[in-house]
Amino acid sequence: MRVGQSGRRCGALRSLVAAVALWMLAAASHALSPYILGERVSAADLSAQVSQIERKLQEQGFTVIGRHRPRGLPQYAAVIATDPGLLKAIGQVGGPAILAAGIRVGVKSDGTVTYVNPEYWARAYLRGGYDASASAVQSVHDRLARALGAGAGFGGDVPAADLASYRYMIGMERLDAPRSELRGFTSFDEALRTVQASLAQGVGATAKVYEVVLPEQQLAVFGVAMNDAEYGEAWWVGKIGPDHVAALPYEIYIVGGKVYSPYARFRIALAWPALGMGQFMRIVNAPDAIHGTMARVAGAAGN
Repeated sequence: MRVGQSGRRCGALRSLVAAVALWMLAAASHALSPYILGERVSAADLSAQVSQIERKLQEQGFTVIGRHRPRGLPQYAAVIATDPGLLKAIGQVGGPAILAAGIRVGVKSDGTVTYVNPEYWARAYLRGGYDASASAVQSVHDRLARALGAGAGFGGDVPAADLASYRYMIGMERLDAPRSELRGFTSFDEALRTVQASLAQGVGATAKVYEVVLPEQQLAVFGVAMNDAEYGEAWWVGKIGPDHVAALPYEIYIVGGKVYSPYARFRIALAWPALGMGQFMRIVNAPDAIHGTMARVAGAAGN
C-alpha cells in the first residue's frame, strides 16, 4: 500500500513539474506586437478622419491631448490621448513610466487606422510596475478595441518577458541608459519651465504636440514634433516606415529635477522592432541628431 501511495505521489509530482514547464514555455513564447490594426475610417480628407478618431476616443472615456501632422509626411497623422486610470497607475510607478502616458493612434489618408498595443508599451515603460498596473492597461486595451476596432497586431514581435529590459541587440541602449539623461536642474519646477519655454519658442525646429504633468509625483512628459528639414522626423521615419506613424511623436520627459529623452537606439528600435540592421544603418545619424535636438530643448549647454 505504501509503495502504491509513493508511486501516486511521484506521478503527481511529475505532472506538476510538467505543467509548470509548459506554463514557463508558454510565458516565454508569449510575444507582443507594438501596434494593432483598427477599422478603416472614411472621410473627405485627413483632418476629417482625425476628427472622427478623436470623437471615437472621447466616447470611450479617453482625453484627447494632441494631434500630430508630421511635417514632410502629408499622408499621415497621429492622435494622442490619455486615460485617468492609466495616469494613476503611472504616478504610482513613477520614473520613466510617465512615457506611457500618451496613447497614440495613427491615421493614414487612405483611411487606415493603427494604434499602440497598450500591453507592449506598458511593459516596456512601467517595467517592474507592470503587474500592479495590469488592470488599468487592460481597461485601455479593451476601450481602444471598442473605439477603433481590434484587428491583427503588426510591426514585429517581442517576447513579453523581454520588454522590461528591452534592447535591440547586445551593446545597444536600454530605457535607463545614461545617454537618456539630458540635464539636471535644482527643482522639478525649473526643469518644467525650461522645457515648456523651449517648445513654445520652437528651439531646434521643434513644437509641442502634447503635455502631461503630474505635479505631485514630479513627473512630466511632452510629445515633441521635430520639424528640421534635414534631420527632422520626416527623413528617418520616411526611410524606415511611415506606416508606423503611431510611434510618433518622440518624447522628452522629466523626473524630479532631471530631464530625459529615451536614446534613439532604444526608442526607435522599440517602435520598429522588426527592422534589420541594414535598415537601421540607413538612419545611422538619427540617434545623435535626435539626442542633440532634445538636449537643446532641455537647455543643455553646447547643444
